[in-house]
Amino acid sequence: MTSQPTPKTTGNDPGGTGGPGGPGGSSGLQAGLKNRHLSMIAIGGVIGAGLFVGSSSGIATAGPGILLSYALVGTLVVLVMRMLGEMSAANPTSGSFSAHADRALGPWAGFSIGWLYWFFWVVVLAVEATAGAVILEGWIPAVPQWAWALIVMLVLTATNLVSVGSYGEFEFWFAGIKVVAIAAFIVIGGLAVFGLLPGVDSEQAGLSNLTQHGGFLPHGAGAILTGVLLVVFSFMGSEIATLAAGESENPQQAVTKATNSIIWRVAVFYLGSIFVVVALLPWDSKSITDDGSYVAALDSLGIPHAGQIMNFIVLTSVLSCLNSGLYTASRMAFSLGQRGDAPKSFARTTGNGVPRTAILASVAFGFVAVFFNYKFPDSVFLFLVNSSGAVALFVWLVICFSQLRMRKIIQAEAPEKLVVKMWLYPYLTWATAGLIVFILGYMLTDTEHDGRRTILLSLLVAAVALAIAFVKHRGRGRRGADAAQVQVPDEARDEVSAG
Repeated sequence: MTSQPTPKTTGNDPGGTGGPGGPGGSSGLQAGLKNRHLSMIAIGGVIGAGLFVGSSSGIATAGPGILLSYALVGTLVVLVMRMLGEMSAANPTSGSFSAHADRALGPWAGFSIGWLYWFFWVVVLAVEATAGAVILEGWIPAVPQWAWALIVMLVLTATNLVSVGSYGEFEFWFAGIKVVAIAAFIVIGGLAVFGLLPGVDSEQAGLSNLTQHGGFLPHGAGAILTGVLLVVFSFMGSEIATLAAGESENPQQAVTKATNSIIWRVAVFYLGSIFVVVALLPWDSKSITDDGSYVAALDSLGIPHAGQIMNFIVLTSVLSCLNSGLYTASRMAFSLGQRGDAPKSFARTTGNGVPRTAILASVAFGFVAVFFNYKFPDSVFLFLVNSSGAVALFVWLVICFSQLRMRKIIQAEAPEKLVVKMWLYPYLTWATAGLIVFILGYMLTDTEHDGRRTILLSLLVAAVALAIAFVKHRGRGRRGADAAQVQVPDEARDEVSAG
């Protein structure tokens, strides 16, 4: 390993202080992410593999009206990211919303939402490792699927263990491929929709696909909400930029840039690409459900080997999600360790500023989840997936309530740090929270797509996390009170002696 100049340390605790002397660490997290890393993480972080593999079910459910479902969830993400951007620009930290909740709502909130978020991402590690293994086994069947999952996990674990810069470099290229692929798809598909691409069946591709075949809402307006349930989880990951910003050279600038660009990122990559799909093909085309929406769209353009091209893009998205998932889970574990909500060893870092124990603990649970996926796919692993399914909505709801409180704290302590502000505060914040609660409530009525099971199991896990948080912090409060009582007689004696 080549020697490098000592990097700048970053502030990663709830109060915004940081630097050397963290709990057991040599120098804490370090500013190893470059501006181009942060830019690509911000752009690509909102593009999950779910966009490619999960959109076909949404199209089948809502028809062209799925555009409204994506627009509704996209608006929700923009508003939530605006709130998170306000708090993170004022206090960049590796704990992001968990650290903000810790200060705004109380330690119980930071503890519970931090561990729920960690749980979500370590389960995602298993899901994405398996998805990547399926693709790789199709290309090289001589290597069994479980071995591919193991190889992928080991390679990306090694990458994260080297330095935060190596994570950023890998993610720069993974996210770059996703961005270029979707941009090319939108441009080529858009030309075909408007009849400007030679060799495409003009009778099949066109804006008429949005209104024919049963109309824009073939299954009624209610299908829009059902579509929301199917697409909402593909947006998880937009908050990663605020966690990563804590390890950049200019965290405030990075958070501000990521927050301000979320609107066009959602509009272009989600709404733009889905619009192209439903305009190229009738929404009820059998190929969309059989081959997947993007593969079917590429096939309709006459592009050879469309399936393999899309498999490569999906594999890149899977690797990107794995890479970022491991990074995100480990940084959340690191932040929890710093605040005393996880083992102190989680807050220790290597000389390169890498929280090694937090990474290894996160990937260890990921390996266990992969084992469950192969050994007990319809019982234990299904429980893990469903019980973490609504965590995204829980996180967004906590961000809303944290921002309501943190705005007042920031205005009182350091109003100059409000470089990003939530629009129409507090009314739009309350409206966003209300919409999230409505979506959670609507999930309870969804039995066709496992929405009810997902929300009930996720609420069960959240209740367990909350119970542990209250017990833990109640005990900590009692110990603090006992210690204070012990100190009083000594202070009294000192006063008597002084008199």
